[in-house]
Amino acid sequence: MGTGDSTTVVVDDTVVVQVDLHDLAKADDNANPEVAVVDRLVDALPLVDGEPYLATFVLTHADKDHCLGFADLLNRVRIGELWSTPRLWREYNDPDAPELCPDAVAFREESERRINATRLAVSAGGAPGSGDRIRVVGYDNEHSSHAYNDLPDEYLAYPGMSLSMLDGHDRSGTFEAFIHAPFKEDAAAARNETSLSMQVTLTDESGVDGKVLLFGDLAHDTIMKIFNYSEYYDREQYLQWDLLLAPHHCSKRVMYKKDADGAEILQQDVLDAFERNARLGAAIVASSAIFPTVDVDGHNPPHRMAADRYAEIADELICTMSWMDELAPSPVVFGVDAFGARVIRGELLAKSAQEAALELSSSAVGRRFAAVTAAAVSLAHALPAAAAGAETSGADQVQDAIAADRGGQSAPENPIGFGR
Repeated sequence: MGTGDSTTVVVDDTVVVQVDLHDLAKADDNANPEVAVVDRLVDALPLVDGEPYLATFVLTHADKDHCLGFADLLNRVRIGELWSTPRLWREYNDPDAPELCPDAVAFREESERRINATRLAVSAGGAPGSGDRIRVVGYDNEHSSHAYNDLPDEYLAYPGMSLSMLDGHDRSGTFEAFIHAPFKEDAAAARNETSLSMQVTLTDESGVDGKVLLFGDLAHDTIMKIFNYSEYYDREQYLQWDLLLAPHHCSKRVMYKKDADGAEILQQDVLDAFERNARLGAAIVASSAIFPTVDVDGHNPPHRMAADRYAEIADELICTMSWMDELAPSPVVFGVDAFGARVIRGELLAKSAQEAALELSSSAVGRRFAAVTAAAVSLAHALPAAAAGAETSGADQVQDAIAADRGGQSAPENPIGFGR
């Protein structure tokens, strides 16, 4: 998907959440490594009443690289519920605000249609149904001039709240989204700094959970505000992560600031905050183009400086446009089952792809994400991994990985390490 965000959260057979979208037109050319994200999503979604059904679409902020393809998705899929932020209406009311792309305009217009549908339903003594639901996340002190101003409280959410209801489906104990941002005091900040930020927790029926941190395009100061607030209010559990989506596509502005002379100064505090809240085996994913060899001043992310810092604090750093194969990258699949939370690696399974797919789709664990994974990833790369975890112990998997990296059981030809 190039440099842009597109995260699909498979809660169960029926409930799927999409956070942001980046569907590039050039993906229609098979000669390019990018893939048609909307096509894959439409093929993968569960069918409800004969049409593809997406329980919830979450837009972190209205930049093009986070909503490209939304209008197409809306035309082809029943989206049960939208999660929006107040910034859409602040920008609509501000003639000097950066222009929204057509897909962002389509999102705002659909949000306003749902707001009106909610008003009508509530005034009639009811509630909006699937396809008309909306939740506005965040607070703006100019809300009285915004379209959502008179929505009842149950259609609003703020930092510090946990959400488990998705288009009327209560998934408490399985799915939790803890809202970190946007903050009220950032309502008038640059668009990136109004990004919806949250920790998503998925819990397997065995009680094992996996935690993902999503920061949108936030930079250093707002991210540190999140860490400082949560630690001050003893909410450190909402900072933990097994997987971190690198903010702003691996931007150096997360951990570097320029001084008066233009020199890049490392902000170690944010790296320390990431590291102390990482769980065992944590991975960082950069949804970006392939990392450059060196940074060029003024270039957009990804930045090599940021990638190098992330590699120092995580067990693994993954770039989406080079995952598995630079010429044909596979989506990064993160799964949670009784054996833990991990990035799924199908190449470790010796079975055929067809056998693995059949076993996965018929297992209690596999049913959780087989539907989307089957369409999102080539079976040989992703689907077998949940079954693989059940066949070997953690120690065996480590030994297998070591053997694979070494190329066999023999010692390396060139001595390395302390004995060299």
